[in-house]
Amino acid sequence: MRTYEIAPDTTDTQWLRHYYFLRAAFSVGWVIAAFAIAPSSAVIAAALLIVYPAWDAAANYLDALRSGGLNQNRTQGLNVLVSLATTIAVILALQVSMNWVLGIFGAWAILSGLLQLGTAVRRWKRFGAQWAMVLSGGQSALAGGFFIFQATMPAVPSIANVAGYAAVGALYFLVSAVWLTVSTWRRSAAV
Repeated sequence: MRTYEIAPDTTDTQWLRHYYFLRAAFSVGWVIAAFAIAPSSAVIAAALLIVYPAWDAAANYLDALRSGGLNQNRTQGLNVLVSLATTIAVILALQVSMNWVLGIFGAWAILSGLLQLGTAVRRWKRFGAQWAMVLSGGQSALAGGFFIFQATMPAVPSIANVAGYAAVGALYFLVSAVWLTVSTWRRSAAV
């Protein structure tokens, strides 16, 4: 049986657990807004589509700063740049068509998913409980390819296409937060 070096419940572990819960909560709120409010307002739908990658940039930036800085967390630093560029690209694509917006989200899902996967692999030995983030990153990259394919179809996509993706992301963040919590409880009980 393989064992991993896992630190006790340090400030870093607490931060990561809280960060994952925060990411899950934001995504759940975003998905609810996308399904409940966005269908009745194109302005709200557009705002939600802009906010989603902007939030990802801010969240990655905050996590990188709390986890040793951007120099120690290069995958997250790159993710900040990719998400900021995506935010600008979504603003521009909204002027063209939803097909363009979905294509931009597809490219972003691929890049940010691979960067998230890299971050999770880097954190695995130190924190454990990163398998869900590895799966999330890989699945994000696959979903991105599907978004790009959908964007080339004549059917006009909607925010619902992105909301399903966000819902799965919320689930992965929640699973990671719970897994870290349970791992911490187990370590505490073993001591």
